[in-house]
Amino acid sequence: MRFTPKTNPGPDAILLPGEHAGAMTKSTGWLGLLLGTGLVAAVGVLAGWLQPLGPITAAEAIAWLAGGAATGLIAGLLARSRWMLWLAPVGFIVAFEIARSGAGLVTTGPLRLGSAFGPLAYLLGRLAAWGLATVSLLAGVGWGSRGEHARHRPVGPLIATGLTVVLAVALLLPATSPPLRDAEGRPNDGAVSELVRVELGGHEQWIQVRGASPNLPVLLYLSGGPGQSDLPYSRVLFAPLTDDFLVVGWDQRGTGKSYPALDAETLTLDQAVADTVELAGLLAERYGQQKIYLLGESWGSLLGVLAVQQAPEMFHAYLGSGQMVDVRASDEAIYRDLIVQAMSQGDGELVARLISMGPPPYRGGTLDYATIFSLYPLIQSSYTPPLAYRQRGDAARLGPWGVLGQEYAWLEKINVLRGLLDMNSVMYPQLQALDLRRSARTLEVPVYLLVGEHELAARSDLAREWFDLLDAPDKGWYRLPDSGHSVAFEQADELHRILLNDVQRAG
Repeated sequence: MRFTPKTNPGPDAILLPGEHAGAMTKSTGWLGLLLGTGLVAAVGVLAGWLQPLGPITAAEAIAWLAGGAATGLIAGLLARSRWMLWLAPVGFIVAFEIARSGAGLVTTGPLRLGSAFGPLAYLLGRLAAWGLATVSLLAGVGWGSRGEHARHRPVGPLIATGLTVVLAVALLLPATSPPLRDAEGRPNDGAVSELVRVELGGHEQWIQVRGASPNLPVLLYLSGGPGQSDLPYSRVLFAPLTDDFLVVGWDQRGTGKSYPALDAETLTLDQAVADTVELAGLLAERYGQQKIYLLGESWGSLLGVLAVQQAPEMFHAYLGSGQMVDVRASDEAIYRDLIVQAMSQGDGELVARLISMGPPPYRGGTLDYATIFSLYPLIQSSYTPPLAYRQRGDAARLGPWGVLGQEYAWLEKINVLRGLLDMNSVMYPQLQALDLRRSARTLEVPVYLLVGEHELAARSDLAREWFDLLDAPDKGWYRLPDSGHSVAFEQADELHRILLNDVQRAG
């Protein structure tokens, strides 16, 4: 009879449940796997309960990496089996998703394949959480499960550990506000270019301030959405304004750099207005001024009107770009226009799709609104923005929604996109009953509206109707060519001229 001696498994061999690793028996192998998996699942439940949005700040992300590595190490030591390399990430992810299932935001919800933006929302809510947890767990398990193979080169654990370290370093890289430069590319001495953390309504939020001098009048820009962060765009496109104004971009709570301030219970329309008024007072005090100028874009135009209405003493004047008046009425008109256009083109599939969505407010919430937004080109006349806009707003440099801007640290780049969906899902339903034609027919500050010649009629018609009804110390209606909804960005040079020649002169 011929006997074949047993050989020790190689460094990369997988020890199946029940196989020996040193003194490990079949019973201890299964017990170790159960204990290790149970530990990882318990940590996943705790993470989902404490941080249902996942890691959304650099500090939280570093904690996830450290906690994942420690958990993986202990689980690996308990199991002493390479099976834990599979069980640990899967166990954590499943437990985490179950524990946070009641978070109620678009990016934490289930996968929705009925909307083109459904997979994007699903990915955004899991990219950081799943990625950071998986890499760090694999690093920990890789070291903890080595057992008798410690004499072999730990290639797998070293790779996972290296990735963990690289992620930690990337997360610690700070965001920056590029310096203002002169025509020859040299930094302007005495200019202001800073990212500032402020507390508004008890929540930390971020602003970017840029101007040739700290003594210039302040222009606060309210971005659209709700949920959009425009820090890179306002920096690049409003560059001409910084010679004469301190231009302030603001990530409202739940957007961009201020995404961690998202609190569905306290994020109300009234609170957003209160934050705006509080920020106006903070800026006036910080830069030694009694009043500031206010510029609102789209959703920001509604917010701006309400802030001026509440605290007119804080503002020199209000400027509206892509002025919104009645969100519900505009959405209903856009829906009707899309159906008419689809029928005129014989696109029965699109007609059926729109009918299945139903009229606004859409049953599918933010994801349905995002789908409708993607269809706007069907009912909007084509145009070419001014050359200056195309040069300053090169999408290749700023990336989609500006995520490549230097203003965002690595994790904040994901938060920019999450804020577009999550903050919108909280705030947009609260705007359905708002109609400035009824609630804001009198304002105590001068009002100037910039309307793009190619703006959707569903918006511009209502803006004109409100403007005609409005009683204000001074009013100006500017219908600008080669522009649509984002007219302040598309016609930044004309905005600059209006501010210098009309707005400041009237004030």
